[in-house]
Amino acid sequence: MRELRYEAPKTLKAALALLSGANGHAAVLAGGTDLLIQMRAGRVEPGLLVDIKNIPELTSIVAEDGGFRVGAAVPCMELVEHEAFANAWPGVIDAVKLIGSIQVKGRATVGGNLCNASPAADSVPAMIAAGASVSIAGLNGGREARVEDIATGPGETSLAKGEIVTSFLLPRRPPRSGDAYLRFTPRSEMDIAVVGAGVNLTLDDNGTCTGARVSLGAVAERVLLVPEAAAALIGTRVDDAALKRLAAAASAACRPIDDKRGTREFRIKVAGVMARRAAEIALARSLSDLAPTNSLRKTARKQKSI
Repeated sequence: MRELRYEAPKTLKAALALLSGANGHAAVLAGGTDLLIQMRAGRVEPGLLVDIKNIPELTSIVAEDGGFRVGAAVPCMELVEHEAFANAWPGVIDAVKLIGSIQVKGRATVGGNLCNASPAADSVPAMIAAGASVSIAGLNGGREARVEDIATGPGETSLAKGEIVTSFLLPRRPPRSGDAYLRFTPRSEMDIAVVGAGVNLTLDDNGTCTGARVSLGAVAERVLLVPEAAAALIGTRVDDAALKRLAAAASAACRPIDDKRGTREFRIKVAGVMARRAAEIALARSLSDLAPTNSLRKTARKQKSI
């Protein structure tokens, strides 16, 4: 068995120096809930393990430009229990709550969930739908990227050697907007998504959708942003016809595999269903922000009855 060196730096600069100077494979330990399992199974054998949970800027949640900057090593339970964040981005919280048990959420991080690059990651579709971006640091400087541009395939990312995701930026939440995340699994708890769907939308004063983002998980080699599905909602009052177009566009974007958790045909069908249901929840959340006119009440009642 390869000798493993463990380091727990207290500054980002020290962590980057360790990662950049490593001979062979170095791994970042944020929560470790995926990494340690992979190490025990022999799927990854790092020579260096860099624990980033002692770096203050990677473990904080702060308000920024009307939105929130979330450190890559913030535990999921800390994010769930952050009242202001949960009120602003309930769809992201929908997803984070599904990451394992209470005990796992006490260690697991959204940063780790992203960089593990599983196509079935729960928090990633919700973050993509939210329009989140990430800050990336390396010894040669930093850069910004969209969440959807990090994973390139199963277990593969666009990060260069020595680079590390340091934080997520969730933008200012527009008025009259809502988001939601849903997944399908054979079991209600402690399972991996067969299909996941995140939807974020914004309405104008009259209840017309002026902006939307739709993301799907577990239906391709990486989590997908589906602009065609978002386009089905924009310019509509998110009525039944728009929701049908959304579902069709979501299914059309899928390129899944067959495995023991679901066939290709099943995933394609379920993707449309889950995207529609997530859109209905996001719509209900955005309608709660609108003035309670009779027409808007009728719209809300109709969506609940679908």
